[in-house]
Amino acid sequence: NEGAVAYPRMSILGLKKKQPKTFKVKVITMDAEVEFSCEVKWKGKDLFDLVCRTIGLRETWFFGLRYTVKDTYAWLKMEKRVLDQEVPKEFPITFHFLAKFFPEKVEEELVQEITQHLFFLQVKKQILDEEIFCSPEAAVLLASYAIQAKYGDYDPNFHKPGFLAQDELMPKRVLMQYQMTPDMWEEKITAWYAEHRGIARDEAEMDYLKIAQDLDMYGVSYFSITQNKRDTELLLGVDAQGLHIYNPNNKLNPNKSFPWSGIRNISYSEKEFTIKPLDKKKEVFKFYSSQLRVNKLILQLCIGNHDLFMRRRKVDSIEVQQMKAQAKEEKARKKMERQILSREKQMREEAERAKEDMERRLFQLQDEARLANEALLRSEETADLLAEKAQIAEEEAKLLAHKAAEAEQERQRLEVTALKTKEEKRLIEQKMREAEQLTVKLVEQSERRLKEADHLKQDLNEAKDAERRAKQKLLEITKTTYPVESAGPQYAPSLSPCRTDFKDSDMKRLSMEIERERLEYMEKSKNLQEQLKELKSEIESLKLEEQQQSSLFAPRNDPRLYFEPPYVPHSNVSIPV
Repeated sequence: NEGAVAYPRMSILGLKKKQPKTFKVKVITMDAEVEFSCEVKWKGKDLFDLVCRTIGLRETWFFGLRYTVKDTYAWLKMEKRVLDQEVPKEFPITFHFLAKFFPEKVEEELVQEITQHLFFLQVKKQILDEEIFCSPEAAVLLASYAIQAKYGDYDPNFHKPGFLAQDELMPKRVLMQYQMTPDMWEEKITAWYAEHRGIARDEAEMDYLKIAQDLDMYGVSYFSITQNKRDTELLLGVDAQGLHIYNPNNKLNPNKSFPWSGIRNISYSEKEFTIKPLDKKKEVFKFYSSQLRVNKLILQLCIGNHDLFMRRRKVDSIEVQQMKAQAKEEKARKKMERQILSREKQMREEAERAKEDMERRLFQLQDEARLANEALLRSEETADLLAEKAQIAEEEAKLLAHKAAEAEQERQRLEVTALKTKEEKRLIEQKMREAEQLTVKLVEQSERRLKEADHLKQDLNEAKDAERRAKQKLLEITKTTYPVESAGPQYAPSLSPCRTDFKDSDMKRLSMEIERERLEYMEKSKNLQEQLKELKSEIESLKLEEQQQSSLFAPRNDPRLYFEPPYVPHSNVSIPV
């Protein structure tokens, strides 16, 4: 790398001979910037070879060093000294290392990976800068290959939405043509990007170039010309296929084309260019360019593209054949390495998936074990609870059995009691019937006594009336007989008292008898009422006992354990005196 790192080497050389004058150069490639210290006597080829060796490029015939001069650009000439050309006078002198000529078929002509990469970066920049027209569909597809080359295979776990926010992938013209958000463009690009899985970086870049080389403006250098000095301006396009004439407002479809295979000679004199076709019958085409510097650039591009056109149609040189063989071996080696890497990656992914499955299974088993332990604890608690409940149930069963036995004894006792109650009931009913009969007899007797009393009262009243009449009569008699004392004074007065005494004794005797009978009757009536009250209270107690027994052993509507007390007429009869 002569001159790549200039200062130490130049100082060592300065010990041997006089220090030469140097100047600094900055070379900007598509992916790097490199500075060199060059000798004053260096020609353009010396600097160009130094750059190619530094970046490891062997396919040098496609590239050149371009610099800006005034309002246009120019390419560094290889045979002339660098400082003798119209390069900028500021130091370091800035050159751009770019593709000067483009291949017809990138897959066949681009051998080295570095060559492919530089072409990829340059064509991508030209598309994004709209120097090469690209349809929206092709722009999305190209962007997906660019992303594949940059990020590798699509991984949804790693490439989250928004991962393309900082990347410039689409021409601004396309973005403004459609009313779509960046997220929508990213979704479209990602959909294609996911389809490129397994494509290596160099393969993705080659696929990008194979699509780009079919674009109309690919590899074309445009220059403003006129067909005569007073004619309307036209555009001249120079590319790997030949020369093309365009309208200024249409760079896609040429009006006229001159392929390299049909051109016999190209010459220019001052501002006039002449294209002589190989077919002498065809008309010579002449056009004019206003700047001499541009004319030289056009001629330089025509010569270079024509040389490459002729070179493609010849047998490859030994150097190119070696390069292609080495590139083929390198591609085969890289392909094998990628396959091995892919297998290892696949095995690693399978191992990771198996590990994840095992971890997931382990977590699942741990969860199942935890749930089983919890279930076991719950089962033990349930078993203890069931045992306790069983013990309680057993005690309750024993208690119920004891109560059942007691209930059975009580039932038997009540059955016996019921039998006794039935007998007592029969006896009570018999007593009630007897009481009824007695009551009836008493009522009849009472009625008879009432009748007799009525008769006695009637007799008493009659007797009283008779006594009153007798007394009246006696008084009358006494009054009439009392003055005749001589007629029988002792006999008459004695007769009336005798009659009066008889009547009084009779009445007293009768009254005493009636009073005695009345007292006897009242005594009997009182005794009968007490017996009836006792009978009613006994019936009520029996009814209460039967209700209690029936609530234990018989339904409420069982007619066998209930009876109505017999109807006792005139139970509260009071015999008036």
